[in-house]
Amino acid sequence: MRSRRLRTIGIALLVVLGVLIVGAAWWLQPQPLLPQATASLASTPEVAFRDVNGRLEWAPADGTYDTGLVVYPGAKVPPAAYGPLAQAIAAQGYLVAITPMPLNLAVFGINQADAVIAAHPEVETWAMAGHSLGGSMAAQYVSGNPKAISGLAFWAAYAATDLSPLDLAVTSIYGSLDAGAARMSGSEAHSNVPADAVFVEIPGGNHEQMGWYTGQPNDPPATISREDQQAQVAAATVAMLRSLAPPAP
Repeated sequence: MRSRRLRTIGIALLVVLGVLIVGAAWWLQPQPLLPQATASLASTPEVAFRDVNGRLEWAPADGTYDTGLVVYPGAKVPPAAYGPLAQAIAAQGYLVAITPMPLNLAVFGINQADAVIAAHPEVETWAMAGHSLGGSMAAQYVSGNPKAISGLAFWAAYAATDLSPLDLAVTSIYGSLDAGAARMSGSEAHSNVPADAVFVEIPGGNHEQMGWYTGQPNDPPATISREDQQAQVAAATVAMLRSLAPPAP
């Protein structure tokens, strides 16, 4: 009787474990990419692309740059989703590197920027950008490495740590229709960044259009095109980079 009860309990535990594994696998399934994301994984006459063991990098084709931008993806979003945006920024004279994250969650890869910085000793000035969870984790990295990073761009994100004492150029970019827009632009978001931080609201923009992917849950539909939103994100990010140093001649 006892062995039978233990066997029943064991079977029940295995069932529960199986359900948890299936549920976790479903929840961690990456968001589907749009064709534009895949198309950006290539060199152009202006920009050279390379894949370094999953780290995606774009740089001016002539090899002339001295400022780099490390990008942390949003939760469950593959790095390639930000490829078109990285390509556009790199065309303005910057190295842009998008780091892969364990389980596509930046919370498990806060120090991924270390490898990028170590691989590019030619870069004199570093900045970071991050979408959603990636932006908050980029802020965590900056907090722990204040002398390594000179600028930070939030793409639909905010700092979960106090960066206000740092000598840091910060630009926060968000869509007006993003469900988290109030949090991204509220008093706490302002108090956690330097007083001269720039806040850029994109009228009609939402959360998903910060990248080229689909399936963002609970995201209101945008009233502007993805191309329009991306152009505004690129322009605001490049403005932050230029405030650090002009692009190399």
